Amino acid sequence: MSANTPVAAFFDLDKTIIATSSAFAFGKEFLHNGMITRQEAWDLYLSKAQYMLMGQSSEKMDSTRDALAQMVAGWEVDDIQRITRDTLREVVAPAIYAEARELIDAHKAKGHHIIIISASAKILVEPIAQELGVDTVVATEMAIENGKLTGEITRYLKGEAKAEAVRQFAADHSFDLDASFAYSDSATDIPMLELVGNPVAVNPDRALKKHALANGWQARTFKNPEPLIQMPNAREVGIGAGVIAGVTALAVAGVLIARAVSGSGKGAGEKRRSA
Repeated sequence: MSANTPVAAFFDLDKTIIATSSAFAFGKEFLHNGMITRQEAWDLYLSKAQYMLMGQSSEKMDSTRDALAQMVAGWEVDDIQRITRDTLREVVAPAIYAEARELIDAHKAKGHHIIIISASAKILVEPIAQELGVDTVVATEMAIENGKLTGEITRYLKGEAKAEAVRQFAADHSFDLDASFAYSDSATDIPMLELVGNPVAVNPDRALKKHALANGWQARTFKNPEPLIQMPNAREVGIGAGVIAGVTALAVAGVLIARAVSGSGKGAGEKRRSA
């Protein structure tokens, strides 16, 4: 291709740009605005804790997707956009990896096109992209009728579907994929990473780390902030610290038991996934 052919840098979001899950990050704010019940908020935070401690299998990603889609059915799009916009700096910005910000800025300085591509809902990814000065988001999309989410997922970007979205986007914009970059933490994104000439494993799960090593891919570790694997605190959920402490202990014990039942901690690592 010509030297003038544009180059892209495709970034996964969760655990690649931010040290948490965008799908769970705004749970407290939705609770405080009366959009979810306290039980739904707690279920969200338990799912977040499991995701941060153990990752998610492909099947768990699908079940989480379905549960979230059902929960948000009927929500006003304007309300979601207002809440995410007003609380972004407090809720998500502190979880953005400093290394990811620097890397995005470095690509911009080289004239590369930055695309955040995520299995999380586009309506949640867009405000994070704006915070980073990224104009292009390709993400999971949900149907909207009369200004409200219907609960129907019209495009789900996971695995091969994410790779196909990259192919289509590159074709539409004439990107040189051989010269382009892709960043992700998860083995579910191997199909996407294989499309570019410069795949990079960021904080990779065990399966991706093994694949990257076998294929000579670059691996990078982002540490600032430290990955947010702790359980939610009393301030996040708005209930007593004693209750949080008790349920936290039970939840962490459940995670450890689940690991033991599945075979071993190492075996479970093979199933780690992220959006």
